Amino acid sequence: METHPDIIDMRQRHEVAERATSTPQGQALGTLAFLTGIYLAASPWIAGFNGLSRLAVTNLLVGLAYALLMSGGFGRAYERTHSMAWGACALGLWTIVAPWVVAGDVSTTRTVVNNVITGALAALLAMAASAATRAAESGKAPAGMGAAGMGAGHPER
Repeated sequence: METHPDIIDMRQRHEVAERATSTPQGQALGTLAFLTGIYLAASPWIAGFNGLSRLAVTNLLVGLAYALLMSGGFGRAYERTHSMAWGACALGLWTIVAPWVVAGDVSTTRTVVNNVITGALAALLAMAASAATRAAESGKAPAGMGAAGMGAGHPER
């Protein structure tokens, strides 16, 4: 069972995700992304526009969603990791346009500056996460020869 091609492939995908997140750069990226999401969620109260309730609720929900997407260690398989990073990028872009899209006149200088800077940072961090997983994927060893010697040293059962 240990040498079944599907098992070997699943292990290799798991190794790719582990390689992307085990580096100091990957850990720093994950931490910055998580903190960005937490800041976005708390930003209406930090920046002082919590009286604009629709935008405050939007930032709270989007910030929590972003923090959850980006704090999962980038996921455990390349396909999920890639999708989560692009989903988080979409949340960052939404954050940029939210002051103008959310119903009501909420486009004050404070809300616009806060959301544009935070949204741009969120989108850039999500794109960097996607690039990190792609870089780890391209560094993947051929089938049966993963970094930890996948398939080597395991007797066939």
